[in-house]
Amino acid sequence: MARKIEHALVRCLEIPVALLVLCEILLLFSAVVARYVFHVPLVWSDELASILFLWLAMLGSAVAFQRQEHMRMTAVVTALKGDTRRFVELVSVAAALAFLVLILPASLEYATEESYVWTPAMNIQNSWRASALPTSFALMLVFAVLRLLQSSNLRLALGAIAAVAAVFCLFWALKPVFAGLGNLNLLVFFVGGVAACVFGGVPIAFSFAIATFGYLILTTRTPPLIIVGRIDEGVSHLILLAIPLFVFLGQLIQMTGMARAMVAFLASLLGHVRGGLHYVLVAAMYLVSGISGSKAADMAAVAPVLFPEMKARGADEGDLVALLSATGAQTETIPPSIVLITVGSATGVSIAALFTGGLLPGLILAVTLCFLVRWRCRNDDPSHVKRASRRQIGKLLLAALPALALPFVIRSAVIEGVATATEVSTIGIAYSVIAGLLFYRQFDWRRLKPMLVETASLSGSILLIIGAATAMAWGLTQSGFSTALAQNLSTLPGGAVTFMIVSIVIFIILGSVLEGIPAIVLFAPLLFPVAQQLGIHQVHYAMVVVLAMGIGLFAPPFGVGYYAACAISRVSPDAGMKPIVGYIVAMAIGLAVVAAVPWLSIGFL
Repeated sequence: MARKIEHALVRCLEIPVALLVLCEILLLFSAVVARYVFHVPLVWSDELASILFLWLAMLGSAVAFQRQEHMRMTAVVTALKGDTRRFVELVSVAAALAFLVLILPASLEYATEESYVWTPAMNIQNSWRASALPTSFALMLVFAVLRLLQSSNLRLALGAIAAVAAVFCLFWALKPVFAGLGNLNLLVFFVGGVAACVFGGVPIAFSFAIATFGYLILTTRTPPLIIVGRIDEGVSHLILLAIPLFVFLGQLIQMTGMARAMVAFLASLLGHVRGGLHYVLVAAMYLVSGISGSKAADMAAVAPVLFPEMKARGADEGDLVALLSATGAQTETIPPSIVLITVGSATGVSIAALFTGGLLPGLILAVTLCFLVRWRCRNDDPSHVKRASRRQIGKLLLAALPALALPFVIRSAVIEGVATATEVSTIGIAYSVIAGLLFYRQFDWRRLKPMLVETASLSGSILLIIGAATAMAWGLTQSGFSTALAQNLSTLPGGAVTFMIVSIVIFIILGSVLEGIPAIVLFAPLLFPVAQQLGIHQVHYAMVVVLAMGIGLFAPPFGVGYYAACAISRVSPDAGMKPIVGYIVAMAIGLAVVAAVPWLSIGFL
């Protein structure tokens, strides 16, 4: 019965989230055309886009919750066996359920309060927008209950609920103790609490939210309403609308065959040399990253095309997945990187400047990876591989030209002022649709709805993390931690050099444990002002910390990106553990070069 109710809810939810993504694409593209072509700006477009965006983010997060696609650390949980593992999995669901039960009344109150605010352009109550929050929390609450009811062992499910309730009662009973701990509460909630939740398999967004809720409610007089407001603020930055649009664009280039055309052309150029297809993998990830902002989309576009041929030539599958994971980290700064968009949103640094500054650092890491590939493949015998003729290369180049032009179309549209960083993805989407229909003649309309729903789900999981991390960052700021951290880091011996080294270490660790985006949202607003105070250019600093975060994200045993690469490649994670060490060292050398030479990041600004 619970399964039937869940499926019915999901079917009802998938249609509106797909329509929301489609409406955002059409709305922003219409705004670009109206402003740039007809010189008649749609003054209400940003306001409507903001309203739809919050609904897209929150309903998308509900879809992600039902699909169990929220980002979480699974290394510890998967190491457990039998009933112990099942119990810990159920505890993670019960913990999320407890937070949803506690936050739902506050979100309803928040939506009611917003009814007194009227939007300036459309003149409607802001509660129409804010209602997305309680709606999403209620849906996730229902999905959590249904998941517990579907457990094969109700005794374990009840035990998980009892365990979470016991922890809640214990913390509530200790409230007088917390009142006397002062800033030690930061260690209890934001270090101990977050670590316990993250390593226990609780989704990262909920881990942040639970720790923040506990800290503010048990140690301050802050009402839960404020937490909802901080989540709303974090999710509602209109620049973040680029995330779902670029995620959809990444899926579109796979479906239309554009990614396959690019890879085929690169393979014709380099496939006959030692390690040729390894070089193609590095180059293809660099190019595809200039179209899609999603690393999962990039890897899914490249790996299925290259890996069968590489395995047929005798390449070790562990080495392949290690290189794929390394290129995922190497291309984190290639525009239109979602992480760079998040940096711009969190710190106020120009996104156009970040896009311009990200190309060379990614290229430097690509070069260091290629040096290692050359050394590892020095004994390969490519004599059995037939070299492509000039005519074949020409044909493949002609087929790949529309795809190869897309990164330059996107970049030019931003730099020339045709569209903002948020809107430019719609130009890429329109371009890809036209190329797919007219040039590649490959456009499967039946896949459109699943692609739109997948876009909403992935985007919702990312955006809920940003919202929860924003609330957590606000709590840290209110405690005075931000000021103390900035003061301590700005007075490190060695000045800017020591600060840069410490930042690299911090972001490698955070990228591995927390994922990239929450690490950026939490710490970028704290560390970027310190970097500026020490004379480090903000774009240069952004490139260094994003690459460091990428290395952590794609490095085992904790990096989630590494396991995503293994899943996409259908290779056991154990196979790539040894080969990836060399690639991590190569990327670390490249990162050191980028950190030491600011011109690589700011030379073309």
